[in-house]
Amino acid sequence: MIDVNQLRKGTTFLEDGQIFKVLNYTHTKPGRGSATIRVKVRNMRTGSTIELTYNSGMQVQDIRVDIHNVQYLYDDGEFLTFMDMDTYEQPQIRKDVFGDDALYLRGNLDLKLSSYEGEIIDYELPLTIDYEVTESEMAIAGDTANNPQKKVTVETGLVVQVPMFINVGDTIRVKTEDGSYTTRV
Repeated sequence: MIDVNQLRKGTTFLEDGQIFKVLNYTHTKPGRGSATIRVKVRNMRTGSTIELTYNSGMQVQDIRVDIHNVQYLYDDGEFLTFMDMDTYEQPQIRKDVFGDDALYLRGNLDLKLSSYEGEIIDYELPLTIDYEVTESEMAIAGDTANNPQKKVTVETGLVVQVPMFINVGDTIRVKTEDGSYTTRV
């Protein structure tokens, strides 16, 4: 058990049989009465986000989350298959768990999976990933005012806004946080 005053961003805890990960933490101390702790959490099983409020001094059940370094292998349409780099096991995760982040996955990509009692509950993508451009809009010669951009499609199907000088066959670096172009590699 941990005190709710110790909840910080990234802390994972168990309450009412549900696994929650803290996304945001605020501590409020009014002039009178006890302090309240308000946390915005994500339910790791359902993906829903809610706010919880606790009085100072309450406790929640902390849990130990295991981190596994894995490599993405392939997508069979319904499941994404990974290989654990330590045990060589091949866990499969439903594609809908990744949602739109599945477009960031390319063959042999290293990432981290978090599990609790054998159940995979979360993933962590690298901060940036390099992709080859497979499709590109045509750049028009007069479009040079105010940092012009165009859309390109990379090998995984992800669409990225890039500068006009990027062409098919170029390798670009993309931030996984927001899908933005960083640099040409």
